Amino acid sequence: MSYKCLIIDDEPNAVKLLEVLVQQNTNWALEGKFHNGARSLTFLKENYIDFVFLDINMPQLNGLELAGLIPFHTKIVFTTAYSEHAAESYTFQTIDYLLKPITLRRFLFAVQKIDQYYSKISSIGQAETFLFSTGFYFVKSGKMLQKIRMEDIHFFEAEKEYVKLVTATYSILLYRRLKDVEVQLILPFIRVHNSYIVNINHVVKMQDNHLFIMDKKIPISDKFRGAVMSVINRRIF
Repeated sequence: MSYKCLIIDDEPNAVKLLEVLVQQNTNWALEGKFHNGARSLTFLKENYIDFVFLDINMPQLNGLELAGLIPFHTKIVFTTAYSEHAAESYTFQTIDYLLKPITLRRFLFAVQKIDQYYSKISSIGQAETFLFSTGFYFVKSGKMLQKIRMEDIHFFEAEKEYVKLVTATYSILLYRRLKDVEVQLILPFIRVHNSYIVNINHVVKMQDNHLFIMDKKIPISDKFRGAVMSVINRRIF
């Protein structure tokens, strides 16, 4: 399947190698090559990109700093000569972590991971389209399956190994991770923090990097601010 990707790396030889690997081994659309993190960020905010190949060690704005600003729908394949950032890299929307020099064998393995990721998202999306069109979920609560209308959910909050689903009148604990809940949701639900997914329809105001739903003050982290503002900016008069 064809995906739109970017290469962001300040090393010309690394960029050329990735360009050749993409062109010779995939049918992906390489939409651009950037040697500067700030310039790539402007492009990403104006164009839909499925994923980026992102170097970490770059001047001015390094790859980890840039990763926190990239729109959340754009996934990341880190490319770096340094293995010590691997654990931190997966706090972002990361699919893979490629160590330089990138070999053909390792690149082809990354291609498999990327294809598998989007195949999974596609299958979930097809199933969830029906659920959203019908407007409800069944949520397991103890030994019971409780029907909940999507419009009634105000937000999801991570609580250790649980996720708390909150409505106006009650909350339910789900034995799931927040990132697993996230892949089953589409707008009006949006991730705003490592610990929160909100239903944007229930937000009453935004102030000082916080969203307010009922009497709940929910923080917006720098990591997700770009994606949140891309939604909100469409609704500003």
